[in-house]
Amino acid sequence: MRRRSFITLLGGAAAAWPLAARAQQRERMRRVGVLLPATADDAHYQAWFGAFLQGLEPLGWTIGRNVQIDTRWATSNADAVRRHAAELVALAPDVILTPGASTVGPLLQVTRTVPIVFVVVADPVGAGFVQNLARPGGMLPGSWHSNSASAESGSNCSSRLRRR
Repeated sequence: MRRRSFITLLGGAAAAWPLAARAQQRERMRRVGVLLPATADDAHYQAWFGAFLQGLEPLGWTIGRNVQIDTRWATSNADAVRRHAAELVALAPDVILTPGASTVGPLLQVTRTVPIVFVVVADPVGAGFVQNLARPGGMLPGSWHSNSASAESGSNCSSRLRRR
């Protein structure tokens, strides 16, 4: 009888082991690439980016715990934007966030597999970035439009990163 109890105990432990191990695993780290068409000392984009980062925490995203932000500050120089776009894509982010048309085009040239969320593009259909606004198609899953790329739009952009 002791042998049977021991085998039952061992079988139960073996069955429960994967459940206990799974419960102890850390949450998957998500990677977000951000491509900004300005230098790091640009006050306007610093405010926008700061608002974006502040908007993450209330949604359950904590930098270093479950999200990593890879930021590239490019200038308005097209070559620099293309170089930084390629660098971001090489990091294999889960999504790339960018504020406007000057950065969406270069990103689309280097990737068709990483989703790109853009914030302010006056006419994304006319620019050829999306097929239509109702169903953008491709790897441009969504956008948020405003009259300006303000700090407010940065915080609203954080809300687009829904926890899954």
